[in-house]
Amino acid sequence: MRRFWSVIVIILIVCQVVSAGKKEPEDPNYPNDPNELIHIKWDAVISILQNKDLDQETRVRKINKIVSPIFDFPLMAKLALGREHWPKLTEAQQEKFTRLFIERLRTSYREKIALYTNEDILFKPAEKKKSTIYIPMELKTKDKKIAVLHKLRKIDKRWKVYDVEIQGVSILLTYRSQFDDILSKGTVEDLLSRLEEPPAQ
Repeated sequence: MRRFWSVIVIILIVCQVVSAGKKEPEDPNYPNDPNELIHIKWDAVISILQNKDLDQETRVRKINKIVSPIFDFPLMAKLALGREHWPKLTEAQQEKFTRLFIERLRTSYREKIALYTNEDILFKPAEKKKSTIYIPMELKTKDKKIAVLHKLRKIDKRWKVYDVEIQGVSILLTYRSQFDDILSKGTVEDLLSRLEEPPAQ
């Protein structure tokens, strides 16, 4: 299970590392079909992770280039904090929260990238619910199957991921629960201070 989580975290976090505060690079070959988009990106990332000839810095740089355009990070930051709390932050606090949130994930990424092994990937038919496309997939080894669900919305005529579920658990909702707990007992500054602390081992 630890390794499966690591694959998802690697891809999600490496996107956030490069995308925060930066304009999305132009990509004339950006797929219009969300299924094709996820398939192409996963195949390319896994190929790089499996390449033992690449050092970590080169691996990260290549993955950044592949996946940075497909996540809507401004929306993800807002959703992680939630409608109740996000509007209460000043613009400066919102910017700081987003930066610290991504830095927290970056630290986790550094620790987990080395854990990847050759898990098999099975893509399943996509489902559309209102304006959202759900693209399910399954990571498999000999004795385990882990369900992964990408959620995409169309932003400025491009499909972008705004959340990922693993075994039915939303990454964003998991963070929101943690942040709600902190803010129910303290202030925004308390939350920002917590995010500045090194992650628990």
